Amino acid sequence: MVIEVRVPATSANLGPGFDVLGLALGLYNEVVFQEAEGVTVTIEGEGAGRLDTGADNVVARAVRIAYEAAGCRFPGAAIRCVNHSPPARGLGSSAAAWVGGLVAGNAALGSPLDREAILALASRAEGHPDNVAAALLGGLTVSCAVGDQVTAVSLPISPQIEWVVLVPEAESSTKEARAVLASTVPRADAVFNLQRLGLLLASLAQGRADLLRVAMDDRLHQPQRQVLFPWMESVRRAALDAGAFGCVLSGAGPSLLAGVLGQGDAVAHAMEGALEAVGLKGRAVSLAVDTLGASWNRRRQAPVDG
Repeated sequence: MVIEVRVPATSANLGPGFDVLGLALGLYNEVVFQEAEGVTVTIEGEGAGRLDTGADNVVARAVRIAYEAAGCRFPGAAIRCVNHSPPARGLGSSAAAWVGGLVAGNAALGSPLDREAILALASRAEGHPDNVAAALLGGLTVSCAVGDQVTAVSLPISPQIEWVVLVPEAESSTKEARAVLASTVPRADAVFNLQRLGLLLASLAQGRADLLRVAMDDRLHQPQRQVLFPWMESVRRAALDAGAFGCVLSGAGPSLLAGVLGQGDAVAHAMEGALEAVGLKGRAVSLAVDTLGASWNRRRQAPVDG
């Protein structure tokens, strides 16, 4: 029996929704899983030749966690990962790996774990729920940790708003990006973000792209992270000048996310040009919102090389 899983890339925060909002995007990592003796992992696409191909691979670790949570012995697995989401770019590649492995392991056991359990396990492994909630549920997600559990809701958003993602070739560490953040914030900054978070949810629900420039503003993480990405403001300004309604860091960066209305190609070209002007390379792509989240199917014969 072979389990095939597809998990979307995700963008977290969207400006003011730090560690709260996640957006699932139409760029996917795939996991092909089959029980075996021992653990082998093959990786194609993004991360090939760099990511672990043994039992310490995140997907393999997630499969083991699913078996253990279900009270079952994990015999091993032959796992094939086909990655289209680049690692260490702020597009939720680690969240996709945790979710992909958990969903694969759970499906192989007959789905004893419900989505709430998988969400809690993935959030615990990842360290925060924003990306994993979007990867699992799809759409725009709002997530909240409640003790050891996570409550998350996927919200419908207007399909009129498209999303352009600029992916620099340079990588970034989430740990490093969190290290530059202040441990406390002024009340005025907290209120600033709360106001814009509410406005952002309303504007996305109603397709009010004209409100995004204000609604996607932030004081909790992007100003501090600019020391890591000094080119961010020039790229953001180029996106806005080319017709984007809002432009923010995607997760911990270095990718940037821009909201547009029918201006995707122009905005993508402007963002790439602004990045090139500071001596860096990258590519910008227009992505739809994934509304399904992680999905899987079962088939009888597998092309997994052991």
